[in-house]
Amino acid sequence: MLMLGAKDLASRLAAAVARPPLSIDDRPGPAAVPSAAPLTPAAVLVPVVAHPAPSVLLTLRGRQLKAHAGQVAFPGGRIEPSDASPAAAAVREAEEEIGLAPGAVQVIGTLGEHVTGTGYRVTPIVALVRPPLALRPDPAEVDEVFELPLAEVLDAGAFSWREEVLLGRTRRFWVVRHERHLIWGATAAMLVALREALGAPPMR
Repeated sequence: MLMLGAKDLASRLAAAVARPPLSIDDRPGPAAVPSAAPLTPAAVLVPVVAHPAPSVLLTLRGRQLKAHAGQVAFPGGRIEPSDASPAAAAVREAEEEIGLAPGAVQVIGTLGEHVTGTGYRVTPIVALVRPPLALRPDPAEVDEVFELPLAEVLDAGAFSWREEVLLGRTRRFWVVRHERHLIWGATAAMLVALREALGAPPMR
């Protein structure tokens, strides 16, 4: 298994996101067939916490939300007209959702865009966050903030495929091992993209 410590984390992340990113289209049907509905631009922050044993910061969305309630996600949301860039949107959303101070965030670069089955074109923004963390989750949006060890992300054994019928179609998606939460869908796919960008062997 590929191991990665805090000492060389920033340089490895920078080298990883400098490679040409691979985009993912998660809409039902062949990716080559464009959907008639316009896509909503969005951005998420993929915060890698520089502990001696690094981790990835994730949120459990509020169960009262209308969309994706109770799901594990990266902090993020729609790109607003006032946002200077996808990175600016991701940093703003992380501050609003979990109280992550912009000054604590070192933006490294982007992974490939992810088009979701719900009509969003999401840009994942990889960032390095230095501990200790002083977070203030917004209870209207977030039930919990937790960390997934980067060693788990780099371990192919932590990932598996699952098939389910969603919205009347059979969908196949990644699931990431976790003792308390189900990490799946776009979030799991972005974790796959992160591990492969960091040099872990591709999974099929």
